[in-house]
Amino acid sequence: MALQTQASRRWRSPCVRSSVFQPCISTNFHYLPGTDWQPRPETEFAALHDLAIQEERWIIEGSYSRLMPQRLVRSTGVIVITSNSWLRFLRYLKRTLANQPDRAGSLQRAKDRIKWRMVYWILFKSRNSNLEYAKFLQEFGLPTVECHTAAALNNLYRTWGLPVPR
Repeated sequence: MALQTQASRRWRSPCVRSSVFQPCISTNFHYLPGTDWQPRPETEFAALHDLAIQEERWIIEGSYSRLMPQRLVRSTGVIVITSNSWLRFLRYLKRTLANQPDRAGSLQRAKDRIKWRMVYWILFKSRNSNLEYAKFLQEFGLPTVECHTAAALNNLYRTWGLPVPR
């Protein structure tokens, strides 16, 4: 399981390509494809999530803390990728303004637009989420790798023999 708290999603492609895991992007479970980021009904979202973690091997990107307990029960480890909220905000602006439909983590058949709700989430609401997740994960006792900087993430790539993205 990979827990990513609004950090760079650049880890996903090489990590998934080099593994035997079934990649799952929780954004695509949570939002309806082809919409302006309209959430699915909660029961449908939870059902898609729970179905994905029934696979023998999987990686799920995204936190969605309300679904974390059942995910952690089936996890063998966690990768936590976090970063400074201002850096997350700048990356959000960059990926939204670039609007690349084939971008990892993009919503299928949807056009990216800057959302004030997302700006608020990145800069204020989720500012200390990495501390909350660290405490929560410690209670589960799973092997956990944490990356809080780009340098730490690049070092993880090298340690695991993965190509460092540019």
